[in-house]
Amino acid sequence: MIRAVVFDLDGVLVESEEDWERARHDVVGRFGGVWGEEDQLAILGTNMRQCCRYINDRFRSPYSDERLGEMLTTRRMELYGERLVVLPGAVEAVNALAPIYPLAIASSSPVAVIRFVVERIGVGDYFQVVASSDEVERGKPAPDVYQLACERLGVPGTEAVAFEDSGPGIRSAIAAGLRVIAVPNPTYPPTPETLALVNRVLASLADFHPELLKALI
Repeated sequence: MIRAVVFDLDGVLVESEEDWERARHDVVGRFGGVWGEEDQLAILGTNMRQCCRYINDRFRSPYSDERLGEMLTTRRMELYGERLVVLPGAVEAVNALAPIYPLAIASSSPVAVIRFVVERIGVGDYFQVVASSDEVERGKPAPDVYQLACERLGVPGTEAVAFEDSGPGIRSAIAAGLRVIAVPNPTYPPTPETLALVNRVLASLADFHPELLKALI
């Protein structure tokens, strides 16, 4: 049975992975680095510590990992001030599920960013649990953040379903035992092999209805 639902944030509820890429590009550019597509793919799903460690290893920045994290978060919040794009069907899906299941967020974004976004788009009160990859040792595709979300919800992973858009996120949720509904990110799509592992694929959350969860039982 399904007793809880866990949402990823970036690429599922809001269109933000591209803006995280812009934040990394802007910060790395401050010390002469050029953030490329291969770098974005290398850190997709990682937590902030892993991302900053990658930047220092790759670009030899003059900053500590901690300072880089602060710079990236600050730049990301500046970009949210410029635009915050809610993906089609996202708010409607949360509104439909909230009366039926306890809801959680399991995201690679920092906690402060997650809380800012869900409050800004008007769904903050619906999420009993927020779990960030910054709170665990390993980011996605390791199962840690989904395990943390389910632990805080008080349900085993096998009794929860995740909404995910990326390959690392999908593998993270599956490794934690969750069933997965994939809403593939068109800019950074999961591989066909990864999509073959999920329980359902939707073009967008606008195609979702709570009745679809019954087919996952």
